[in-house]
Amino acid sequence: MAKRGGFPGGGMPGNMANLMKQAQKMQRQMEEQAKELETKEFTATAGGGAVEVTVSGKREVLKVKLQEEVVDPEDIEMLEDLIVAATNEALRQVDEVSGAAMNKLTGGLGGGMPGMF
Repeated sequence: MAKRGGFPGGGMPGNMANLMKQAQKMQRQMEEQAKELETKEFTATAGGGAVEVTVSGKREVLKVKLQEEVVDPEDIEMLEDLIVAATNEALRQVDEVSGAAMNKLTGGLGGGMPGMF
């Protein structure tokens, strides 16, 4: 009785084996890149430097630094807005560096396949 599916001899053809090795190498590189990104810090400012926020590559807020002149009890909303703006900019930096690193590794693979990478 003949085998159904698979490849003769039970192994993968040369091209498929090569492709699997490349995929495994890319996966290792992506994991290394993610670990490296987690160790980095990203800082952004708002209000002309009145508010400074630092986040990690893990997307965690590490530090918020405020200039004395931005702390106005009469205008808490402005301070809140500046903190949000600086935090969002720092997180955009994380996304930008992460995306660029993944794009470099994948060579743009998955661009049309959401969720792939």
